[in-house]
Amino acid sequence: MPLVHTAALVTEARREGFGLGAFNVITLEHAEAIVAGAEAAGRPVILQISENAVKFHHGRLDVIARASQAVAAGASVPVALHLDHVESEALWRQAAGLGFGSVMVDYSKLPYDENLRLTTGAVEDLQAEGLYVESELGKVGGKEGEAPLSAHAPGARTDPGEAAAYVAATGVDALAVAVGSSHAMTSRDAALDHELIARIAAAVPVPLVLHGSSGVPDEELARAVKGGMVKINIGTALNIAFTGAVRAHLEADPKVVDPRKYIKDARAAMAATVEHFLGVLG
Repeated sequence: MPLVHTAALVTEARREGFGLGAFNVITLEHAEAIVAGAEAAGRPVILQISENAVKFHHGRLDVIARASQAVAAGASVPVALHLDHVESEALWRQAAGLGFGSVMVDYSKLPYDENLRLTTGAVEDLQAEGLYVESELGKVGGKEGEAPLSAHAPGARTDPGEAAAYVAATGVDALAVAVGSSHAMTSRDAALDHELIARIAAAVPVPLVLHGSSGVPDEELARAVKGGMVKINIGTALNIAFTGAVRAHLEADPKVVDPRKYIKDARAAMAATVEHFLGVLG
């Protein structure tokens, strides 16, 4: 099946009231597992590639993007391609030519006025290329070695009024908000602020995105979707499944040297994780 534009999948998810799973691709096996899990669940899915993943591939976005496209082409469910957490203008300018339907431009670490200025310029250029644009307001901690941010830390949560003004000024198509989750969590005990989710959903006309969803319990995710979250980003949970499967295989067979044997287990574990999350969101 050809790649589907991100906007079409987000629109459908918002209309039908389900959470659209967006899973991080690091290796080819991640992409294969995500699609396999989505097929098992019978749900659409987003393959998303972050700027950090591009750095892992020696700065070559084209390599992992085209590999992901090839996997999506064989899928029996709708698949979109998203470029995530991009700070580099040189990187997001490659997106349209490599099959991406959407980009998250991330200037959330900068002061509000600078975030606003840079995001507005990026939105104008990317939308002119036909891309759907996401950005972040507030601070979802835990990226690039940062400690997970307390949900009660100053500036950690998105203000509904500021979010509405930000969306109106920048013209973004979707907004990632800080409501109690954190990137890179390896435990699933994050408590979301559901009252805040409802307030932001009422104030902001565009779909909301939840980052750091790996650390959120199933019941909290399901409740967040009912409360207005649409795109649900999941990455660390796949890496936990991958690494756990590899460790288990190597412990059971310490003499193995063929990586296909343990990576096969890792791919299957990630696919099962994707299937599970899509069931929770569905």
